[in-house]
Amino acid sequence: MQQWLLRAMCATVVMVGVVPSALAEGNLSRRPIALKRLELASGDGFGISQTEYQMETGKAYKLEISATGIDECTFQTDGFFQNIWLRKVEVEGVEIKAAHIYELEFESQSEAEIFFVPIKPGNYAYGCEGLEDRGVAGTFIVR
Repeated sequence: MQQWLLRAMCATVVMVGVVPSALAEGNLSRRPIALKRLELASGDGFGISQTEYQMETGKAYKLEISATGIDECTFQTDGFFQNIWLRKVEVEGVEIKAAHIYELEFESQSEAEIFFVPIKPGNYAYGCEGLEDRGVAGTFIVR
């Protein structure tokens, strides 16, 4: 076999065996990091308890969301739900295990918990559809 071909084959074998180090520093075998509860208020006093959340890719998180107002709230995000690994959603003692969610619709006085891992960095707006201009909006920042 020619010398250059043998070297090329050896280099390929060596490169295939090399595993690059992971960029994320999370440990998914631990309990998720509990983010501060997100309260969505509507009706007499519109508002939101948290306007910003800071997260890192590769770390597991748990977010409790509650609607405390009298109006219905359709909680949406600008791409965030499409860029997470969703472990589960819990609502009133029921675990919902799905690959993806599009939005969460809260009736008055309801709550849910989301367990997830962010997989793509970015800034993602969130809020209640149609109530953003009344202050029911914020940003997920994923590094």
